Amino acid sequence: MNKLLAGVSAGVLALVAGNAALAQDLPGKFDGVTIDAKLIGGQQYENLYSRIAEWEAATGAKVNVISKKNHFDLDKEIKSDIAVGAVNWCVGSNHSSFAPQYPGIYTDLNALLPADEIGAYVDANIAASTLDGKLVLLPRAQFDVSAMYYQKSLYADEDNKARFKEAYGYDLTPPDTLQQWSDQAKFFSNPPDFYGTQYAGKEEAINGRFYEILRAEGGEYLDADGRPAFNSEAGVRALSWFVDLYNAKAVPAGTTNYLWDDLGQGFASGTIALNLDWPGWAGFFNDPGASKVAGDVGVVAPPKGSSGARTGWSGHHGFSVTENCANKDAAASLVWFLTNEDSQKLEAAAGPLPTRDAVWEWVISEAEGDAYRQEVLKAFQEAANGAYPVPQSPSWIEISNAVYPKLQAAILGDMTAQEALDEAAAEATEILEDAGEL
Repeated sequence: MNKLLAGVSAGVLALVAGNAALAQDLPGKFDGVTIDAKLIGGQQYENLYSRIAEWEAATGAKVNVISKKNHFDLDKEIKSDIAVGAVNWCVGSNHSSFAPQYPGIYTDLNALLPADEIGAYVDANIAASTLDGKLVLLPRAQFDVSAMYYQKSLYADEDNKARFKEAYGYDLTPPDTLQQWSDQAKFFSNPPDFYGTQYAGKEEAINGRFYEILRAEGGEYLDADGRPAFNSEAGVRALSWFVDLYNAKAVPAGTTNYLWDDLGQGFASGTIALNLDWPGWAGFFNDPGASKVAGDVGVVAPPKGSSGARTGWSGHHGFSVTENCANKDAAASLVWFLTNEDSQKLEAAAGPLPTRDAVWEWVISEAEGDAYRQEVLKAFQEAANGAYPVPQSPSWIEISNAVYPKLQAAILGDMTAQEALDEAAAEATEILEDAGEL
């Protein structure tokens, strides 16, 4: 995270009068206004949503949450709304990977919020939230790049150390490469009671994991001309990594149906040894009231591929305001409130990486004396140093929806890795051609 920390400001930035309609009075007063919202759902978001009541009390407005779903289902719902002309709500959860496919439905937040307040966010996150000159989402404390969580006691066990060294010829330490991750996952697995690892197996989740392992193996998803290039030797190596773990029963049999919540709950259940996952789970995994592995969680940087590069697929969550919203000022106030300094501190306390400069300072100071939080920060800062977004194509999600069934088919043994990737590349090419991107 060193680049992101460059130029971190000291303290809260003051609002400057006259920059925008809300510059002098955030969060403002909106008596009688109701804001309809479509929000991402999941255990890790509920703490933040508890602040909605505070915003309502401060502004006199009300929030009507008309949908709360995982982002994949929310994406489908938003696209359905666009298709039938029913974008009649005001605030929506958004993500830097999803935003390019919603041209025109979200308004420019630069026109609704003070410039100095927008300047309080990390520049790189604001840049990634800006499309065609419009700031279409305000970043939450949810800058996402993955690191490796593991059960420490497994690595401290002397019998495990001896047996692993005998079987694999090197010392048992948390994995630093994809090969070590695979070796250790197989070593620890004892199905159906315990598994060495797991991975999300459908939607953009499996395509994103494939994308970053492909890059770690030295491949590229789209070439310099924007054409699919993942059906390469590197692509076959990347997909074969998933297939091999599935065939070895080192992952749960249902892994091809898993999404992020399934992985988080799985690792917290104590039945998974190694889990490449997002920073938002860090607090949950170490919470004795929620997790069976609390107090036994270690975190290291994500693994390197054969190219020497680490996996590093990244993005960030945020909130957007629709162009059709009748009360854009009130909606922008809500979006600001859910991403302001207090909200980001609330979220960052549980592990997510903040997107405001001042909150980075706070996170670093708060971690002093807390060995687990320092370990988490170190691992995710190293991960963030090599982070990269998905290809910036409006068709990314549509391509993902075409590619992931082919990845599943290879994992389940219905196709070879090369066959699956060749068919996926052909479908992805057709999507890009139809969209006018090729």
